[in-house]
Amino acid sequence: MRAEVRRGAVPDVFDPRRYARGVPYGRYRLLRDHCPVAWQDEPEVLGWPAGPGFWAVTRHADVVRVLKDSATYSSYLGATQIRDPDPADLPFIRRMMLNQDPPHHLRLRRLVSRAFTPGRVARFREAVRERARFLVAGALAQARAGDGTCDVVARVTDEYALLNLTDLLGVPPTDRGLLLHWTRRVIGYQDPDEAADTPTASGRPVDPRSPSALADMFGYARELAAHKRRHPGEDVLTALAADAELTVRELEMFFFLLVVAGNDTVRSAAPGGLLLLARHPDAYRKLCDGEAPLGTAVDELLRRHPPVLSFRRTATHDTTLAGTRIRAGEKVVVLHASANHDERVFPHPYRLDLTRSPNPHVSFGDGPHVCLGAHFARLQLAALYDEFRTALPAPPRLAEPPRRLTSNFINGLKALRLELPTG
Repeated sequence: MRAEVRRGAVPDVFDPRRYARGVPYGRYRLLRDHCPVAWQDEPEVLGWPAGPGFWAVTRHADVVRVLKDSATYSSYLGATQIRDPDPADLPFIRRMMLNQDPPHHLRLRRLVSRAFTPGRVARFREAVRERARFLVAGALAQARAGDGTCDVVARVTDEYALLNLTDLLGVPPTDRGLLLHWTRRVIGYQDPDEAADTPTASGRPVDPRSPSALADMFGYARELAAHKRRHPGEDVLTALAADAELTVRELEMFFFLLVVAGNDTVRSAAPGGLLLLARHPDAYRKLCDGEAPLGTAVDELLRRHPPVLSFRRTATHDTTLAGTRIRAGEKVVVLHASANHDERVFPHPYRLDLTRSPNPHVSFGDGPHVCLGAHFARLQLAALYDEFRTALPAPPRLAEPPRRLTSNFINGLKALRLELPTG
């Protein structure tokens, strides 16, 4: 089958430009049904060089198997993005917890986990609720004062995710623009609207994971950590800065991970959930009427619109997955949005069922790298949707097609203009 697959007998699900038009669910289904572990070519796209290709994993059971088996499918060998990093940058990239395997990964995960104390979580919950109420009220006021519409990405969800993160980390609100700048630079590197303007000397785009591209973020992290040691607060960065087990390099990488992943998980999921509710007014009414529990609704919206589309692993040795032979060193990429719509696991997977239970989606991953901030993301999403249904009992309507991020990694929306009935 390898030769047949390599000749291009399966649909492409790699090209990031395809995702700017929408997640290719039809192509995912073809792969799940006929070639669940399918070879994908990596041509040159948007100035990024061609790569060696990879195996796309589309069925839920196989995705879970890959994510749980770090001994066979490594995060460390080639990191976790589809594109291979510059070999000179790989040792640097491997410092991040996301790009490590057990047992080293478990040590770092334990260190950052103990910064999230019950008291810190409780204070965060209260601040999140107040912020959701304030931002939703502002969106409704803007709609009333204008044409009845509002871009909820610009007016609500970007600010919501960002300000929640500044609270959690202890970053001054005046610096939130820096966090958004760094997030866009790293997450949106494939999108011409978001990527860095200045190419490298070779003419290629700037790799946002390189040490030089992250120097300003790391410098800020060191300065902020020093400030927290002199003026401690009730925030995560104070706890990390005071942890004697963390090296300076590890603290820098934690800051990078928390700023980017901690921000963009909610920043991508929140407008995606609102888009689904606008497209399914009956589901929104059930949410408003209390027929759909908020917790199960959040998970169903996450299933249908996972914030992360893909993660890469590298085979540590020759192995077989779903009958396909994979050689040591080859890239294996799990596709979350495909796994979340696998008919073998989810009855009527394209139906938005806010009461769906059980709901074993993989939007936060699985195995040793399951998202450390999943609880905080669910907390934020629940508060936001709750405020929407309280302030807006009539379903929002889509005013114009959403603008999607050009990315095969993040399921992002750059703009989402909704009609917000205010009468």
